[in-house]
Amino acid sequence: MPENSAFKTIVSKRDTRSFTDQPISEETARRIVQAGRMAGSSKNTQPCRFIVIDDPEQIAVIATCGDFAGWLPTAKLAIAVALTDVGTRQEFDAGRAAQNMMVAAWGEGVGSCPVSIHHVECGREKLGLPEDWRVCIVVGFGYRSKPPKSVPEAARLPWDDYVKRNRWS
Repeated sequence: MPENSAFKTIVSKRDTRSFTDQPISEETARRIVQAGRMAGSSKNTQPCRFIVIDDPEQIAVIATCGDFAGWLPTAKLAIAVALTDVGTRQEFDAGRAAQNMMVAAWGEGVGSCPVSIHHVECGREKLGLPEDWRVCIVVGFGYRSKPPKSVPEAARLPWDDYVKRNRWS
């Protein structure tokens, strides 16, 4: 199977939770956000809004709202995906936007990792969101401090455990 650059980017991407001090350029950050903006959404409702956080103190503040976000303050850039409390399928749409941003970042040589914001009121308050909005996910971005694992299939179940054809059995 021939591998195009999009396929290579997707299958080689690894989550990153440890970053160097190298800043992310405004141009690169803008392309990452644009990739999120261009994600499809159910019935083109476009429910996601993005809060770009590049102030290290603010990144540390929003990290207090997630149970597993202790690594987030090492990121040079964080993008919060906010959703309104009105509507359906929004979590799926937020995931699509986050994945677009993470894949675009990886293509730019920037690592990333998503983190859930478990404490909804904390996220709303720390980012100054209106009452009917919430942050469901924050993605931390930065240049990797360690090289990525070189084996793409390393942590995946075998193909036949993942994929069925026409019916489960």
